[in-house]
Amino acid sequence: MPLPYDLQPLRGPRVTLDALRPEDLADLYALQSDPDVCRFLLYEPRSREEVARVLERDAAATRLEKAGDYLQPAIRDEHGAFLGTMYLELHSVDPDRNAEIGWILAPHAQGRGYGAEAARVLLDLAFGDLGLHRVYAELDPRNEASVRLCARLGMRREGHFAEHMWLKGEWTDTGHYAILEREWHGQRDGGSAA
Repeated sequence: MPLPYDLQPLRGPRVTLDALRPEDLADLYALQSDPDVCRFLLYEPRSREEVARVLERDAAATRLEKAGDYLQPAIRDEHGAFLGTMYLELHSVDPDRNAEIGWILAPHAQGRGYGAEAARVLLDLAFGDLGLHRVYAELDPRNEASVRLCARLGMRREGHFAEHMWLKGEWTDTGHYAILEREWHGQRDGGSAA
């Protein structure tokens, strides 16, 4: 596996993924304090102070080398405006080469293809420069937008775990979606992804 990898700006036709910056605090706070955005996330809406700590921690996460390392780059539009964040965490480097992917998109940016484009950019990195074998996403199946995004990316539903965790005062299910390197390259070469 060609590691280590240090985050550099990753560009798509309309989005750029790059490291979080101190000036992203207001936008990140608006996102992570919004109850509607946080509904299907593992955390409750965060205070400004909590978001400031998260921003500092995630801005420093720019190197992938070993299991547990992660990137959480900002998603920016063609004008540099903050749209949300992506997430890629290495879960196994050798021999399995797998990682988890995730995303959070600001409400004003949803439904416009930005999430799919940003995820494709990150999957191209995962299955290209990083040489990963498998990338998966775990999400609340009630999050229909994320379920649709997984489908658009060509990820298959591998499992639905009923009442998998106690979260925010209720039992919640977990959906598991994944795609393999050969599947990603096959659909990119064959053009079968929407």
